[in-house]
Amino acid sequence: MFTIENYTSSLKKGLEEHSDNLIRNIKETIHFNYYKGIDLLDFTAFVQGFGMSIVMYSMDGGASEVFYEGSDSSIFSGSHDLIEDIEYYDGKSDEFWEFYDQNGEELSKIETEAIVEWFAACWNKAGGTSVKMPAYFSFHDYDPCFDLHNSKWITDGDKWFD
Repeated sequence: MFTIENYTSSLKKGLEEHSDNLIRNIKETIHFNYYKGIDLLDFTAFVQGFGMSIVMYSMDGGASEVFYEGSDSSIFSGSHDLIEDIEYYDGKSDEFWEFYDQNGEELSKIETEAIVEWFAACWNKAGGTSVKMPAYFSFHDYDPCFDLHNSKWITDGDKWFD
């Protein structure tokens, strides 16, 4: 039998299985030689079912992705895949989907909070706060985003400043 508590516990355990990989990948980005035209980092989760990919985008203050077009190969700009197609919950049974249909709104909220808490914890463990430019975590096509330096939700529009 499925319960909200069991779902939450299993969800967090499924995310935790990918923590070492995510922390390692975030640590890698900390040492990038970022192009001077980058104003902020935008970590975006693409969720499909119970699978997820996370991509880091280098952005300017006007909400455009920044690309370096020079010849110095040590300079980073553009996007970088942090996690590709991980599965964090096994929701394959018909019984589970009946439970999900009955509790979808609450489970969706729990899932969003759990993923953000997990990413922020990995960001902190990786030393992400040493990155001097603003950094945000969001879900693709979802307005609120999480300010990783200030540990709070903001509207997506509040992170742009041009």
